[in-house]
Amino acid sequence: MIETDVVVTSGLRLTCSREELAGQLALVSRAVSTRSAVQVLQGVMLRAEAGRLHLAATDMELSLRASLEADVAEEGAAVVPGRLLGDIARLLPEGDVSITAKADEGSLHVECGTASYRIQAYGVEDFPRLPEVDTVQAFEVEAGALLDTIGRVSRAASRDESRPVLTGVLVQFEGQKLVMAATDSYRLAVKETDLVAAPPTLEAIVPARALGELARIAGDADAVELGVLENQIVFRVDGVWLTTRRIDGQFPNYRQLLPESFEHEVRASRAELADVVRRVSVMAERSNPLRLRFAEGELTASTQTPDVGEAKESLPIEFAGEPLEIGFNPSFLREGIESIDADDVVLRLISPLRPVVIQGTSEDYTYLLMPIRLPG
Repeated sequence: MIETDVVVTSGLRLTCSREELAGQLALVSRAVSTRSAVQVLQGVMLRAEAGRLHLAATDMELSLRASLEADVAEEGAAVVPGRLLGDIARLLPEGDVSITAKADEGSLHVECGTASYRIQAYGVEDFPRLPEVDTVQAFEVEAGALLDTIGRVSRAASRDESRPVLTGVLVQFEGQKLVMAATDSYRLAVKETDLVAAPPTLEAIVPARALGELARIAGDADAVELGVLENQIVFRVDGVWLTTRRIDGQFPNYRQLLPESFEHEVRASRAELADVVRRVSVMAERSNPLRLRFAEGELTASTQTPDVGEAKESLPIEFAGEPLEIGFNPSFLREGIESIDADDVVLRLISPLRPVVIQGTSEDYTYLLMPIRLPG
């Protein structure tokens, strides 16, 4: 993804707003590595030029870049521990901040009012070279639609790094439609979103973590710019750049996982069902399933944990036929119900050993959940 190259070898000297510095550092520092043994990946690059202070951080998979206005007396660069500098900037007194680094000294000086700090710097030449985002041909997507899709799909992505493809979200632009899908092999979330304008055709597996960071950055934005650069996906929001590697591999054919027919279709109040599942789940510990029993006119949620206790609660529903009892991971079931944005939720069922499909009143969002085999 990233090459190592000499970036800048001189020092720097500038003055900037403490509030703006603290805000941009808090944003950029989220890309600082917390696990790597490579020290420079724990740093933030400060580069002063043309009346601005540019900030950048990367953990070699994701990078964040932002900038702020500054009175630059000497152009140059320095790399210092990102979290430390962020904490310092946040706690400084009100007023302008003076930042100075000398090429032959190996440290960064920060002054604000009577507060003064000297921070040991990393070698600028060791900081990874980031993708050249200025050359990216980006297209614009309405932020609300994009972020809603991310929020409802990315929770189903896996956190198991042994299967990298499943830690990502499949992102497809097809005509005037955005399609996102994620699965951890126990559940699947798919969302189709209509767009105002048709962007270029794109299909990529994007790390779920990167999309989560994008959602943080773009919370109040009207639009997000998106582009592709070799094996990178590039996002731009209000002057902030986020780049992330594309995940190589074949995403599962999720359409083949969706059942074509069902034995039962149960409609319930989303809020009421979510509350029942939430309350009963309090007693579900470790790998104990939450049981849903569908019987004539009634749905009962229950769970039993040895040495802890049990819980049971019912709500009225329209159901006819032989009773059906099916078990689920309580957290996965709760998240699926909560991801529905309609007043009613529809549960489509086949049998105790086949997955349930959870949808709202429209079919633009689908949450499929595999059951847990119940004893007996």
